[in-house]
Amino acid sequence: MGFFVLVSACAQGSNDADLDPERQTMALLEVSQKQARGQRVWCVPYARNLSGIEIRGNAKDWWGKARKNFERGNEPVVGAVMSFRATRGMPLGHVAVVSDVITDREVIVNHANWHRNKVSLKMGVKDVSKNNDWTLVRVESYPGRYGSFYPVNGFIYPKVGG
Repeated sequence: MGFFVLVSACAQGSNDADLDPERQTMALLEVSQKQARGQRVWCVPYARNLSGIEIRGNAKDWWGKARKNFERGNEPVVGAVMSFRATRGMPLGHVAVVSDVITDREVIVNHANWHRNKVSLKMGVKDVSKNNDWTLVRVESYPGRYGSFYPVNGFIYPKVGG
């Protein structure tokens, strides 16, 4: 119980400043360079650069690949990667980095390619799962407008001190 209280207390007071500023700069610089060269911006390299979670491959495979090397769970934490399941509309899945925890049912994420070839910063995500376990969410596509329902595997946590 003490761990849960500690994590919850930390999460409530967290904000974008808790993300490593050097990683934020590096991730956005790589995006700018790709766009300048006419290359596509994808969620995976952006999430990898921003979070420091070194997983390769399609977003839909991150959850399984994380099993051996990273802690996983269903509680949002700043810096964790939210792993979206593949769907008909998102066959490669999606990954986003938690940049703030607003409540136990709402977070803010930074991610790439939610809007084609762009980075979206500080977008809201609401947990709409029946069991309050972050297995189903709605993502803020435009300020104040939440879209479709998306299934989520959970959160992949960066290694502490890594």
